Amino acid sequence: MRQAVSKAGDTEKVTINLGYVDLGHIDLLVSEGVYANRSDFIRTAIRNQAERHADLTRQSMARKSVELGLRHYRRSELEILFAAGEMLDIRVLGLAVIEADISPDLARATINSIEVLGSLQASPAVREALADRLR
Repeated sequence: MRQAVSKAGDTEKVTINLGYVDLGHIDLLVSEGVYANRSDFIRTAIRNQAERHADLTRQSMARKSVELGLRHYRRSELEILFAAGEMLDIRVLGLAVIEADISPDLARATINSIEVLGSLQASPAVREALADRLR
């Protein structure tokens, strides 16, 4: 499984609660120079756990037909589907972006279901139009 490297604009903030002892261990490793900061430690721990369970992830992605990484849905793509009378079942592990120029009507007419393990970027109007199709 390839490892994606995040840039500043390609991340999403997550808040977690940690016990004082766990936090102390992290701060000790940071103070010893093992990690640059708390976030570096946490990102590394997450990557290590994801790699540890890579076989399960691959099996699940294959079974569920999930796309990995960044997936943009463009208006031109959805217009082609609409003209053909076809609909999408979107399944993404990573980031799914429904472009800003896609209208709520076009989204409803072409997106049958949407499941994103990670983050979905779409206009508030499109999110509302697809609310009953989000898993």
